[in-house]
Amino acid sequence: MRGVFVTGTGTEVGKTVVAAAIARGLAASGRRVAVFKPCLSGLEESGEPDHLLLRRAAGSEQGEDEITPYRFRPPLSPHLAAELAGVAIDPRLLLAAARRAAEEGDAIVCEGVGGLLVPLTPGYLVRDLARELELPLVIAARPGLGTINHTLLTVEAARAVGLEVAGVVLTPWPGAEGRLERSNLETIAALGRVPVETLERIDLARPEGWPVPAVAGAVAPA
Repeated sequence: MRGVFVTGTGTEVGKTVVAAAIARGLAASGRRVAVFKPCLSGLEESGEPDHLLLRRAAGSEQGEDEITPYRFRPPLSPHLAAELAGVAIDPRLLLAAARRAAEEGDAIVCEGVGGLLVPLTPGYLVRDLARELELPLVIAARPGLGTINHTLLTVEAARAVGLEVAGVVLTPWPGAEGRLERSNLETIAALGRVPVETLERIDLARPEGWPVPAVAGAVAPA
């Protein structure tokens, strides 16, 4: 399996945007890109759902069930959303679905749910799925105050189980960076011994104008 697994330091840190930008960059280079997100909650919220944004970014023709096998309306952790819906999330089904998606493309972009230690079931974390897929990890994080701790904790949690951390993407990067943002970037890179790049705020309606994170080429070379 060739591609990348995108996780975040928490929820609402730009994980979907980073995954979409990587998928768009790979597709623009001529690759057939498959996308995958194991679970999605918050369908009752307004706006384009994450899995459909990923599909649009990749130019994929995958069906919704192929991209995201489990979808829930309330914005809750997957294990709780599934419990309230009376559904049992099956990790074996997730693995099989991801592998089928990967077989249809030259590369796959998987987006996790929340952070690495979010439970998909009471005994199966997002980190467990990332391990079994054996894809390099890209971590999306905020550029502002608090991000050093959150990001380095995520790097440690990944490496503790043998996951390769391909890079960190700080987003949305301000147009006029300050001393804080630059220091955060340099500190994470030094202490985490990991490449750190930035992604500015992008117009989700115009994927043709999105910058391509450099990590896209590193994790899925031609």
